[in-house]
Amino acid sequence: MRDWEENVRKVVPYTPGEQPKTDGVIKLNTNENPYPPAPGVKKVLESFDVDALRLYPDPKIEMLVDAIADFYGLDSSKVFVGVGSDDVLAMIFMTFFNSKKPILFPDITYSFYNVWADMLRIPYEQIPLAEDFSIVPSDYYKANGGVVFPNPNAPTGKLMPLDQIIDIIEQNQDVVVVVDEAYVDFGGESALPLIDKYDNVIVVQTFSKSRSLAGSRVGFAMANPVLIKYLNDVKYSFNSYTMDRITIEAATATINDRAYFEETTAKVIKTREWTKEQLKRLGFTFCDSKSNFIFAKPANVSATKLFEDLKENKIFVRHFSSPERINDYLRISIGTDEQMQTLIRFLENYQC
Repeated sequence: MRDWEENVRKVVPYTPGEQPKTDGVIKLNTNENPYPPAPGVKKVLESFDVDALRLYPDPKIEMLVDAIADFYGLDSSKVFVGVGSDDVLAMIFMTFFNSKKPILFPDITYSFYNVWADMLRIPYEQIPLAEDFSIVPSDYYKANGGVVFPNPNAPTGKLMPLDQIIDIIEQNQDVVVVVDEAYVDFGGESALPLIDKYDNVIVVQTFSKSRSLAGSRVGFAMANPVLIKYLNDVKYSFNSYTMDRITIEAATATINDRAYFEETTAKVIKTREWTKEQLKRLGFTFCDSKSNFIFAKPANVSATKLFEDLKENKIFVRHFSSPERINDYLRISIGTDEQMQTLIRFLENYQC
């Protein structure tokens, strides 16, 4: 080993979903929204003053922060914006998880959590989900340096009731508790009201799923102003100009179109419920998803084989080979009605 390699920070990176390069693919593997962004985004792109790119963007991102605050009925001091919720969560890990005690998160969950913890040298403990993939609040009644979990959880899609979230918070008022709500707009109850009751709670959301802006990278956190200030202090020390001018304007147009947001999320929910019925009919078993995907176990065939056969037929879903408890499941994103009908037709013939 060369001398400089001894000082390299080595981590096992997060593995994103495959981005197929071929045409004609039904892409149900990365939980993207099947519908285009709000119409206002196109108007922003068509009318954007390219000359403005000479100038740095607003480091405070006030236009978008104010629009998010207005949408959720908050003061702007309670909103933090980053380049996707991954950026927001990474800043949270960097800012608040500096105790020598381990942070806690589920063993089956968003697999970026342990990557950030490893990269930032944060001790952590992964708490096993129950047999039915539920988060058990009492498992978090222990000394720790912070708590983070998605709700609905990923990749299971299972929603934790608000009273159970409150239970976890009540038992962890000396650390920061992060509720990652990337999928909450598809039928979940947000923990947002809790940020006014508890000064240690951060709610994180994203524009990637319900607002169709995965390609623009917009995420945000909502919390009491003290926590938001600490986040901004770290952000400005790390990179003051995290979001470009085009994205700021496009995201603002998106959040301002409440009607389109409600229309498209309703369509995804309707298609998801239809898909649940069809998968159940075909013998799949799954949690009652409240997200824009279904985490399903096929009957009479291994998930690995079905994953490969679907891919061979240009239908991409997600398969996780570890941990072992979930290697018999496929995570199937909800596409358009036509895309899901094509999937079901394939499965009907495949099962025969």
